[in-house]
Amino acid sequence: MFLMFTFKCSGYRVTLRFLACWLSSYLQKLYKDTLCLAYQSLGVVYGDISISPIYVFTNTFSGRLKFNEEDDVIFGVLSLVFWTLTLIPLCKYIIFVLGADDNGEGGTFALYSLLCRRANLGLFSAFHAQNDHLSAYSPGLPIKETKTSSLLKEFFDRHHSSQIVLLLVVLLGTSMVIGDGILTPSMSVLSAVNGVKIKATGLPERYTVLIACVILVGLFTLQHFGTHRVGSLFAPIMLAWLLCISGVGIYNTIHWNPGVVRAFSPLYVYIFFKKAGKHGWSSLGGIVLCITGAEAMFADLGHFSQLSIRIAFTAVVYPCLILAYMGEAAYLSKHKEDMERSFYKAIPEVVFWPVFIVATVATVVGSQAIISATFSIISQCRALRCFPRVKVIHTSGQIHGQVYIPEVNWILMVMCLAVVVGFRDTDMIGNAYGLAVTTVMLVTTCLMFLVVIMVWRRKALAAVAFVVIFGSLELLYLSACFAKIHKGGWLSLVFSIIVLFVMCTWHYGTLNKHSYESHNKVCLDMLLNLGPNHGMTRVPGICLIYSNVVPGVPPMFAHFVTNFPAFHQILIFVTIQPLTVPNVPVNQRFLVSRIGPSEFCFFQCVVQYGYKDVRKDSHAFECHLIDTVAEFLRSGGDDCDAGTSGGEMSVNHQQLSPQGPGDAVASRKKVRFRGVGCSKELNELEEARESGLAYMMGNTCVLATETSSYLRKFIINVVYGFLRRNCRRPETALGVPHTSLIEVGMVYRV
Repeated sequence: MFLMFTFKCSGYRVTLRFLACWLSSYLQKLYKDTLCLAYQSLGVVYGDISISPIYVFTNTFSGRLKFNEEDDVIFGVLSLVFWTLTLIPLCKYIIFVLGADDNGEGGTFALYSLLCRRANLGLFSAFHAQNDHLSAYSPGLPIKETKTSSLLKEFFDRHHSSQIVLLLVVLLGTSMVIGDGILTPSMSVLSAVNGVKIKATGLPERYTVLIACVILVGLFTLQHFGTHRVGSLFAPIMLAWLLCISGVGIYNTIHWNPGVVRAFSPLYVYIFFKKAGKHGWSSLGGIVLCITGAEAMFADLGHFSQLSIRIAFTAVVYPCLILAYMGEAAYLSKHKEDMERSFYKAIPEVVFWPVFIVATVATVVGSQAIISATFSIISQCRALRCFPRVKVIHTSGQIHGQVYIPEVNWILMVMCLAVVVGFRDTDMIGNAYGLAVTTVMLVTTCLMFLVVIMVWRRKALAAVAFVVIFGSLELLYLSACFAKIHKGGWLSLVFSIIVLFVMCTWHYGTLNKHSYESHNKVCLDMLLNLGPNHGMTRVPGICLIYSNVVPGVPPMFAHFVTNFPAFHQILIFVTIQPLTVPNVPVNQRFLVSRIGPSEFCFFQCVVQYGYKDVRKDSHAFECHLIDTVAEFLRSGGDDCDAGTSGGEMSVNHQQLSPQGPGDAVASRKKVRFRGVGCSKELNELEEARESGLAYMMGNTCVLATETSSYLRKFIINVVYGFLRRNCRRPETALGVPHTSLIEVGMVYRV
């Protein structure tokens, strides 16, 4: 008995030791991966906010702000910078906003999709109820709905116009981020290159502009290597930059004015506004530049993880920036005449050239954050049909959110070069930059108000406190930026209005096109008359007919059979349905149903993609789709002989085996026709598969009706038509083989 007890105890010891070792190795790997991502995020996420010390003080004092003998104005600016950095990036984004991710994705569109899915709110929520089988739609533990969330939901349900306004606000924030993608590289690189004038005072301006243009071309050329390679290349540069500016900051603080630490007291904010007056309010347009890139922390979330971004900011970026601003303020308190290029003037003579070189390279890195964010947000908009079709390339097999968009990359490069060559003035670019930054942040705050109430189901007091604390500060900065519209701020508005107009036009035209197809879809009676007795010929093979009609048959098919009375042995009407989730598992992607009697072999297949999914391989797509149809027929084998009168359709929830060996078994929602002869249909499917597969797509021309207004005709016929002709063609975007494609021309009058 004693021996048995000892044996059991030793067995438990071995088991516990094994579990402890496994847990230890798992945690080590987890921390190692997280720290590696945190290190890479320095080169991608934090480049923009890290290079802001180059131009914050210069832009702040570029107006009529005057100094006084007590240094209160300089200390007041430092106090504003400190509390702005603490409240917005640290408190708002790191603590709160990063927690509102959409299955790991961030940005204004991710917040909107989260509201659409979890709160059934917005214009993309119409088909959420039928997609509750998706694992990505699972909200986790149910949260009790509050009275405030019910009232808000009722308000949005009653007023459809409020949902349109909400989408417009989201698109406005998105357009401002894209505008940032143009202004950030221009501002950063030009500010750094201008530092060379400290030593080469006689250098003509055209040479600094030329150097800035060469650097910008090099930056955008590197983008096709992908975020992970760029991040690994840029991270050590950014780390060296942060260590440089923090070291210089410590030296300047100790050497020139250690008393600058008093500026951490919010009392100096009050003293600043009291002594500076309206000029102090106007200078906020320069102070806000200290938080440029804060939105990129959230927008670039899909490239990294919450924990890695939080570690990098709190442990490295935030303390280094505070030290840098302290040192610059300490230097200025003793050298008020050096305001024009205060950052470079504050660098000790011994290390000037090394720091200048690092600064120039760091500005290139600094632009990477907003460029990556622009790619991510445009990819999300494109997937939800709010942006014209563009080529999206996934550059990493591990981090799904790392994307590169060639067309957008080169357009950004051309626009950046135009801004640098056209303006040549960092003050004017900075004014435009500040307006874009504050607008995006305010949009995020408004969306977070809805998320706190309708998704997190917190009390209204918490949401109101969030808006009051952060929204009031952002409104203050926004008002100061609006006051500088005539001094360059108009540039940001022009960029954002153009992008917003393009997105709204594309979304409006696409909705009208889909609405036309839904109202003119082919009725079932016409399909029942398509037989040999009516002159129709069936040819061997499978044809995938792409349409936007669910359920039903698109008008394009009726147009085809009217002019060419023959079609394939098996027809599968394929509808690509974008969802407001980042990714849809392959084994949950295809939803199959039958159209008409079984002898016609007509099927409907809804293919669901998340806004981060990309179809890469047409052959793999064909295999998955046909295997899903076969599984659909096989799953109805038990009921095939039973039959139902009148061709009754039934909805079944059942467990289906996934296609891949590594996928988990998932519950898939099926619409199944109960008929006779399933084994015969499976044989016909296999024979048709061997005969070959063709694709049919509509080559449609969308025009406004003759009775439409001139504005509607201009938007649909001119703008939307121009965008459709110049974006990627649908067959290219979907990866359809050109040799297997049948195009059907048709005119839609919407």
